[in-house]
Amino acid sequence: MVAAGLPVSAQNPAAEEADKEYRTAPAKAFRILGNIYFVGATQHLTSYLITTPQGHILLDYGYKESVPGVRGNVEKLGFQLRDVKILLNSHAHHDHVGGEALMKELTGARTLVMDADAALMSAGGKGDFRREMPWDPIKVDRIIQDGERVQFGGVTLVAHLTPGHTKGCTTWTTVVEEDGKKYNVVFLCGVRVNEGVPLVGNPKYPANAEDFAKAFQTLKSLPCDVFLGAHGYWFGIQEKVKSLQQGAKNNPFIDPQGYRAYLEKMEREYLDQLKREQGKS
Repeated sequence: MVAAGLPVSAQNPAAEEADKEYRTAPAKAFRILGNIYFVGATQHLTSYLITTPQGHILLDYGYKESVPGVRGNVEKLGFQLRDVKILLNSHAHHDHVGGEALMKELTGARTLVMDADAALMSAGGKGDFRREMPWDPIKVDRIIQDGERVQFGGVTLVAHLTPGHTKGCTTWTTVVEEDGKKYNVVFLCGVRVNEGVPLVGNPKYPANAEDFAKAFQTLKSLPCDVFLGAHGYWFGIQEKVKSLQQGAKNNPFIDPQGYRAYLEKMEREYLDQLKREQGKS
């Protein structure tokens, strides 16, 4: 798996090619469940289209170079970008919001951002507590708070602040109906400790360790039937797509056990790093 935010080296053609593939590798669009569609952004980064009779919602965009692929996927599904009315995001990192300014230009949609990530979004990544990896600044139309409900076209999405990976990391939840049954959907923001960023004694983010602890507490409290997230490998997207293609009787994206297992794995990694850092202090 290619690491998120893979740096490009002008002296390393192999690294350049890998970075290009990470940003633009085409991914086939498909319906996940109900009115939720996977539309890219690439084979490594997710973008979700949530459709309604009054217009549509997009969540995450990949890089600026990823946007043509997202646009193409939306159109292949029979929808149009001009009908996208709301732009949401999981967190202010360049591999998820790098294409948002361009997507806003193409759609004219309103951008909604969690308060703790809003300044970073508007600044195009300048001032990040980890190393800066800039993107085109994004005009924020509405700042949202933890627990706020975004209601549009009969769809309700709830924003849950799950900080640590970014200060405003936002896990979204909604309920969809399929074949007369209702399912709780979780779009996980991210709970991986940033590489090279200390949890303890970090002057740029003094509460990083405490925020991760709060995030895990919140995430473990959420009901989850359908596990989705900002990176497909978190929830085994390739394996689940293959299962669908092979005619799986049950939708593999209905995976509450996978959600719990992933949280347990990531919380162990967080606690292990925290213990190592505290042992050195």
